[in-house]
Amino acid sequence: MIEIIPAIDIIDGRCVRLTKGDYGTKKVYDASIEEMVSSFASCGVKRIHMVDLDGAKISSPANLKALESAANVLTKEYGESVSIEWGGGISSSEALESALDAGANYIIIGSLAVKQPELFDNWLSKRQGEMILGADVRDGKVAVKGWLEESLYTVEELIDRFIKSGLDQTICTDISRDGLLQGPSTDLYVNLQNRYPNVCITVSGGISSMEDIENLERKNLKRVIVGKAIYEGRITLKDIEKWSQNE
Repeated sequence: MIEIIPAIDIIDGRCVRLTKGDYGTKKVYDASIEEMVSSFASCGVKRIHMVDLDGAKISSPANLKALESAANVLTKEYGESVSIEWGGGISSSEALESALDAGANYIIIGSLAVKQPELFDNWLSKRQGEMILGADVRDGKVAVKGWLEESLYTVEELIDRFIKSGLDQTICTDISRDGLLQGPSTDLYVNLQNRYPNVCITVSGGISSMEDIENLERKNLKRVIVGKAIYEGRITLKDIEKWSQNE
C-alpha cells in the first residue's frame, strides 16, 4: 500500500502551512513540533516530512533546534521505528552534517541540486539511500530557494541528471496544487513513476481526502505527503492509523 507521510512545515520554530508556497499565506497552528511528531508517530507512520521554511528562504538551516527536539521525542518514545526526512537550506557540507547530527535520517535537497549538481552527485555517492531529490514544479519547471525562484530544468531533466549517481528517492510537489485541497496531479506522478521504476516518487501537493490517497494507491504509487488536509481535519489521525495498520 502507498505509504502516508505526514508533513510539518516550520517557521520560527512553529508549525505552519502555506498555500502554493506563498509565505504571505502563512497559517500558524497551535500544536508544538514535539506534539505533532508524537501524534503522527502514534498513528503508526514510518516517516515524517519536515521542512525548514526559514532555512529554505535564506539557504541556510534556521530551525535545527526544532529538528533536534522532534528527533529526541521520536527516539525516546519509538526508538528507530520512525524516521525524519528533513529539507530546507541545506546548501553546504557543513549544513548537511548539522542536519544529520540534529537527528534527520534523510535529507531533501532541492536548490543545491540545481545550483551545485556536482556536490549533490558527491553526496549521493557517499550517502546512498539517505539523500532525496526535492524537485518541486511550477508551470513545468523546478522551483528553488523556498519556491521563490524558477530554474530552467524540468523534473525529468533533474532525475536524468542524478540517477546515474545513485538517486533512488524523489519528492515532487506540484506547487500550483499545494495547500489548495483540490487533489493531486495524479498523471504527473504516474508518468514519473512509470518512467523511473527504480526511483521512489513521492506525491506531494493537493491531497484533500482519503479518497485521493486511495486513488493514488490504485495507480500503484508508493508514497504520499499529506499536510494541510490533516491540519484542516479533512484527514484524521484515525484515518492515518487505520491505513498504517493495513500496510
